Amino acid sequence: MSISSNQAQEALRQLNEVSRSKSLGDNLASIPREELLTLPSVPGEEPYSQEGRDQRLNVLRNQLKQPLTRLGNPISDDQLNELKGNIENFVGMTEVPTGVIGPLCVNGSAAKGDFYVPLATTEGALVASYNRGVKACRESGGVRSVCLIESVQRSPLFRFKDLTELGRFVFWVLEQKSAFEEITSKSSKYARLQDMTTTIEGNQLILTFEYYTGDAAGQNMVTFCTQAICDYIIKETPQQPKEWFIEGNYSGDKKATARSFGHVRGKKVTAEVLVPKDVVHSILKATPEKLESYWKASATAVVQSGAIGIHGHISNGLTAIFMACGQDVACISEASVGMTRMEVDDNGDLYACVTLPNLIVGTVGGGTHLGTQRECLEMMDCLGEGKSRKFAEICGAVILAGELSIAAALAMGHFSQAHQQLGRS
Repeated sequence: MSISSNQAQEALRQLNEVSRSKSLGDNLASIPREELLTLPSVPGEEPYSQEGRDQRLNVLRNQLKQPLTRLGNPISDDQLNELKGNIENFVGMTEVPTGVIGPLCVNGSAAKGDFYVPLATTEGALVASYNRGVKACRESGGVRSVCLIESVQRSPLFRFKDLTELGRFVFWVLEQKSAFEEITSKSSKYARLQDMTTTIEGNQLILTFEYYTGDAAGQNMVTFCTQAICDYIIKETPQQPKEWFIEGNYSGDKKATARSFGHVRGKKVTAEVLVPKDVVHSILKATPEKLESYWKASATAVVQSGAIGIHGHISNGLTAIFMACGQDVACISEASVGMTRMEVDDNGDLYACVTLPNLIVGTVGGGTHLGTQRECLEMMDCLGEGKSRKFAEICGAVILAGELSIAAALAMGHFSQAHQQLGRS
């Protein structure tokens, strides 16, 4: 990595500051040992009790000399009980404002009709921009959005002395697929083992297990199933590995990878809309030709940047939906990989589409049962079993609407003005 001389001087200045500062131990020395121990756990107290929460808040107030008034807002026992499995060392709720866009018209395989979609964000102009795109799509007859395929991976890694040992192991493992399928069905009521692939690098083998996970996002589900399979492997294999790990950092979990467009992680969704030129003029304040021109120019630039995927701001809309609807927000790193395309058709109208190959979403489990998150999913009739494909198709339609709106703002020079008006306190 190369840095400029100015950057190098600033880095040296920061290093000198650190060398003159107190050690971490010195910074903590003033806090009594018994109070330090109170933060991670409260002996004798249920982690989600009012007493445990109050003790943790009081330690922070005493040591930080801050009132923490909003963080300490009252919360009911029922709300505390809802938090089990979602948080540790609980002290309070973080407030994220939630807006709504719509109605969004979706013509999908699972999502059919008009939907009001909640977006939780602190970025001014975001909800307005997406709502403008939604209006343009609605005036165009709606978005066709389809969830094509589903799969979630876990990729354990096994290390051997040499290729000979690895080869013996692979020959044995490849004959165990039916056993692995049975283990999966016993480990989870919903998971199904779909496929197993091998990746060899020297004396290391990565086994990638691909699962169907029902209506859950599935990361925990595939971890539990893979753990059970690996326990069976270590117990039964005639060729023991030197060591192994439940995840070899190959599956793409919570990171953008080059495997995205050749595979699926979560749900693969594609959505399209044909926007008549008069709708482009009246709502997006642009022309189909200008939007196509901007898309071509920006696609060339983003390729030069080395980005995975070609799009405007997929992470903006998805993060807002994830926050509102109890999804694992860290999965935005993989879910926001995507491809947007815009072109003028033979009639002079604008064809636009978006493809999301790694859309990790669920309508059961995780944070979907929490109060406001549950209400936001219910707003779209997307809570519970049998609703995850519908939710994914709505997400795809929302993202396409947002891509249209930001492209129009950038193509026509409205981007800065919108943020000046809506994005400043």
